[in-house]
Amino acid sequence: MNTLETWKNSFSEAQVTLESFVKTPGIWENLQKFTDLVCGTLKAGGTIYTCGNGGSHCDAMHFAEELTGRYRKERRPLGALALGDSSHVTCVGNDYGFEHVFERQLRALGRKGDLLLCLSTSGNSKNQMLAVTAAKEMGVKTIALLGRDGGKLKPMVEHSIVIPAETSDRIQEMHIKLIHTVIETVERNLFPELYK
Repeated sequence: MNTLETWKNSFSEAQVTLESFVKTPGIWENLQKFTDLVCGTLKAGGTIYTCGNGGSHCDAMHFAEELTGRYRKERRPLGALALGDSSHVTCVGNDYGFEHVFERQLRALGRKGDLLLCLSTSGNSKNQMLAVTAAKEMGVKTIALLGRDGGKLKPMVEHSIVIPAETSDRIQEMHIKLIHTVIETVERNLFPELYK
């Protein structure tokens, strides 16, 4: 396959993934629920915690910084934090094991009424499953952006959005689209005066 064919195939796969996703039954109500959970948490003074592994960790950080920084408009910062800073990961990974890196930090920082957002292409990351278990014990709401069949995380969280794709790259591309769009809906909901 030559370079041009690779480009064309990549964009074609992305288009098919998007088209398949928007045809998922109940998807628009599901996405509205995503906005409602994030807005409700922030309106009540809660914090959004995010977590992921590898590229999904980068997406988790991206989500948090768009809230604490800004997206399109100048507005006050919104409470969000990506779990898994390097000093914490190396400390807890060394002392307790990598599967505990998100759980321990959430237990230290999370409060009842906060929201945990997990990003996972497989839905089978043990460190996220332990974080979700901790969140339930603490009264922290849970949501996950997933791929493939949703994995083990799907039935564990209160709300999930699953991307109907098999490869991590296509799934993560859609996760970024969801992240950007939910942040725009949150800005429009919490700061309507900025979008007149």
